[in-house]
Parts: sequence; structure tokens; C-alpha cells
Amino acid sequence: MQGLQGFLRPILVIAPAFGLVLGFGMRFAGSGQRSGMVWALATLPVLVALLIEIVVSLRRGDVGLDIVAALSMTGALAFGEYLAAVVVALMYAGGQYLESFAERRANREMTALLARVPRVAIRHRNGRLEEVGLEAIAPGDCLLVRQGDVVPVDGLVDSGVAILDQSALTGESIPVRKKASEPVMSGVTNAGDAFDLTATRRAAESTYAGVVRLIEAAQRSKAPMARLADRYAMAFLALTVALAGGAWLWSGDPIRALAVLVIATPCPLILAVPVAIVSGVSRAAKAGVLVKGGRALEGLTRVTGLVIDKTGTLTHGQARLVEILPVAAMSSDRILQLAASLDQASKHVIAQALVAEARDRGLDLLPPTEVVEIPGEGLEGIVDGRRVAVGGVRYVSQRVPRIAQTVSENRRPSGAVIVAVAVDGEEAGILILADPLRMEAARVIDTLRRLGIARIVLATGDRREVAQAVTVGLHLDEVHAELTPDRKIAIVQDEKRYGPVMMIGDGVNDAPALAAADVGVAMGARGAAASAEAADVVLLVDQLDKLPAAVLAARRSRHIALQSVYAGLGLSVIGMIAAGLGLLTPVQGALIQEAIDVAVILNALRALWGPEPS
Repeated sequence: MQGLQGFLRPILVIAPAFGLVLGFGMRFAGSGQRSGMVWALATLPVLVALLIEIVVSLRRGDVGLDIVAALSMTGALAFGEYLAAVVVALMYAGGQYLESFAERRANREMTALLARVPRVAIRHRNGRLEEVGLEAIAPGDCLLVRQGDVVPVDGLVDSGVAILDQSALTGESIPVRKKASEPVMSGVTNAGDAFDLTATRRAAESTYAGVVRLIEAAQRSKAPMARLADRYAMAFLALTVALAGGAWLWSGDPIRALAVLVIATPCPLILAVPVAIVSGVSRAAKAGVLVKGGRALEGLTRVTGLVIDKTGTLTHGQARLVEILPVAAMSSDRILQLAASLDQASKHVIAQALVAEARDRGLDLLPPTEVVEIPGEGLEGIVDGRRVAVGGVRYVSQRVPRIAQTVSENRRPSGAVIVAVAVDGEEAGILILADPLRMEAARVIDTLRRLGIARIVLATGDRREVAQAVTVGLHLDEVHAELTPDRKIAIVQDEKRYGPVMMIGDGVNDAPALAAADVGVAMGARGAAASAEAADVVLLVDQLDKLPAAVLAARRSRHIALQSVYAGLGLSVIGMIAAGLGLLTPVQGALIQEAIDVAVILNALRALWGPEPS
């Protein structure tokens, strides 16, 4: 019944449940002769829906355990065993509803695919600004890109300076500065003041649209995993038919065959697996991890390789102050206080990072006055009666020439940003900002290796020297840098030679690779909507160490599901043999199957609890 619309599933559970209660009520009221008709009518909706699904599945070449349930319901109705029929219908519909509930629970918090894609743009036309749809933009159009806007199409900076956050596409956590006539990719974010862009491509031909197409292609090419229950379908179906047919031929009594079919209805599979899945999904959700259903949960148990992004995944994805180098007789906190106080007047992303750092350190920020800013270069003003200049080395060295030499004499980390500070015409200090490794990164990688992830590689769009510097000390097998989205897909496909692959990322550029991996994991707290939608698993909190907990929960859930399946099927086979020998009637078989169902459900619920990874 997987192909049925979601709104039909509750009806298919309610019908046999209501019919079962109504039939017993009629018996107690003295109208027992009509109870069989009520049970039969209550069974029919489930049986019809099941037969439709079986036909659709057979056309696709899929053979599942649904056939056993259909045979038992059909046989029970044919031989007048209506109570057995409605019990089987209720158990089957309930199990299917539980399975769909697991997926609905996982997906309800997802945003629409590519929610950050701009739908409109601001275009200059005849001396005025007009809002137009992306499809109306043609090469040569001049567009206004406001602060915070996502660039809608590929183009060239028309005039001025553009400060762009390219982390979603390239993995570079530090904003880049683009001058007039320099190219800009669609999908990047304007982190500075508004600027004009001359379109060079239509929206459908731009970089961001290409990433979208890669995501869609990767999702189409990704082979779906079979349901855990269906893996046992052929063997169990053959055993059931053999025992039922043998019982009929040996005894000449078709009721014995029906009793075998009823007790063979694979409710331990139909119920235990989805209950364990729901429990595993809930367990992972408590740890801050959203697992999108049973296929994703089972995928987590099978992966042996990991491809991991750098920016926003191994690192925080934002520039942070990592060091202060005082030059004059001024304390580090005083330098930061003066610089951050002045930066309150700037919207630049680096300025805001310094302001945030000062506040985190509990420094009192003073109001700046007489502020003059050159966008993308730096700013100058009065703070606490002192003239302060903060900005790039070139900007500050125009006021204090010695600062350039001081910077050259101090080594900076690869990929770091240098902010120079001058006070009253004298050099004061140097602030170094970088995107540092997460504190938990090394521990998470080591924990995943203990959980069976044998091969771990880095795949980033950032520069090679930055990637190599950041990952020093991590137990990685390979480091791949300066990758485009299609190259990330190639890395994922290549790693599949060693076994099922998990990919972790957060940006738009990671989304195609997430879709192509056996299991895609997105950093959903701060990552792009595209990566969250393309992924199978989403970390809802900005902590990488939540992933081992999800892997452990998935493996425990699968172990408990298989345990329930083996125990339930073993008991079912014993009951089938007893039914074939004439020791059980169809109704007794249905009741025994009910007891087995309760046992496997209670066992499957143990997946809600479990140990934390060490």
C-alpha cells in the first residue's frame, strides 16, 4: 500500500478496527448472525487496496510479503472465516500506517527544495527600478543586488565593490571582494553594501541553476534500498505456499490451508520493522538528528565510508577571531574593544564578527563618532576620544605605513584574514580571523571509525593549502580540495568502490553529492535548504558530534528489528506447522498471530532507548 495517498491510510486502519468492534458488539447484542457480514465488509477496503498495490508492484517486477496477507484475507473470506479475515486486515493496515507515519514524522520539518533560490530580481530600466521574475532577465540587463540578497544570475560587477559570501557554492568561509568588471556567480550572497550587476547569462543557464540540475540528476540516479521486510519475501512466501498446499493435499481439508495462511500473515515483519524504525527515528530526534524514514535509518547501519565537507561541517563556516597581536603597549582586550566599537558602524561581515567576539568576551562597546567608511576597505572614526582606523592592511597602511611591515613579519594561518588596527596615527595591533576546526571534529572522526567507518576523506571547494592546514592532526585517508559540485559527485561515486558511502555537508555546493551518496547528512541548523532537502539525515543542531549518536541509534534499531523478525517468524513457522497438522483453526491462528505481534512490538519499542556513543 505504499503507493496509496497518505489520507487513505488512516481510513484503511479505521475500517477493520471499527468493523471488529461493531461485530463483537452485535454478537453480545444477540445479532451474531450479522457479525460475519460486518467483518467481511470491514475487510474489503483493505483487501481491495492491497490487491491494487500488488498489481502495481508486480508490473514493476517487485514481489513482496503483501501477497501472503492478500492470500490469507481472500481465503478467509472465501471459506467464511470472517473474524480471521478482519483481524489480518487490521494488523496489516496498522503496520503499513506505522511505516508511513515514520516517514511523515521525519519529513514534516523539511523546508521546500531550494528555498533560498531567488524568485525575483530588481532591474534598472529607463532610470527606474522594477521587480521582475528571473525568467525575464536577459544578458546585458543591469540588476541591483541589495545587502543580504542572493545573486540571481551570473554576471559582472557593474561599478563599485561587491563583498560576497561564496561559502554556499565554493566552501570559502571568508567573504571575497569583487571589483568592477569581475565575475560573480549566481547563488552567492551579498555580504556588503548594495551593488549593480550586469547579467551575462539567463537564470536557467547560470551557476546556481546548474547546481539544481546536478541535485535532481543525482537523486534520479540513486538506487533505492529495498524495505528490510521485503528481503525475506520470496523465501517466506515459498515456505508458506508449500506448507499450506501440503496441508490441503495431505488432509483434503482446505480450512487447514487457510489456517496456515492466516498464521503465516507476516505481521512480525509488517509490524516489528516499522515500529523499530519509528523508535529509531524518535531516538535520533532526541539527539537532535532528523532521519528521513526507514531507508535512511537502515542506510546509516550499512555505511563503511565517509566523505566530509570542510566549511560549515568540520569548521564552523564563519570567520572567527583566533589571535590578537598587540604591536604597541596596549592590551589585547583594549585593541579589540576599540576596533569592535568602531565596527559597530559597519555592516561588513568581518566587522560584525569582531563586534560579536567583543561582546562574547564581555567588553563594553563604546559609541563611535565621525565615522567614515570605504566599503570593502576599512573605516575610521573617534572612539573614547581616540582616532581609530580599522580595516585591511592596505587601508590602514595609508595612514600608518609601518603596519604593512609588521604584518609581513608575522606569519598568518592559511586562509586567514588580517585586520589591522591603528590608534591616534600609530600602529596598535593585528587581528587574525579564520574559520577554525570544530573542537569536536577529531573526536567525532575517531568515534565514527570505532563504529565501523573504515575510510574517511575530505572533499571541499576551498583552497588546497587551507584544507591541508585545517585538517592537520585529523585521521583522514585523503584530502580533496578546490572541487566543483560535479567533482564532489565524482569523489562520492569513486569512494563507493570501497562500500556504501555517507556524505556530510552543509552548502548548496554539497547538495548534489549528498543526493548521490548512499546516505547524505546535512548540517541543517545553519546549512542551505538545498543540502537539507537533498540529504537523508539532517543534524538539527550545529554540532557534528550528534552524528555518532544517530549511527548508534540506527544500528541498535536495525538489530532489534531483525531480532523481532527472527523470533516472530520462528514462532509463526511453528504455528504454521501446528495449523497444517490440524491443531489450530483459522481464528485460533489469528489470535496466536496477534499474541506474536504484541511480543514483537514490545521488543521493537526497546529501540527508543539505548546507550550513547563513547
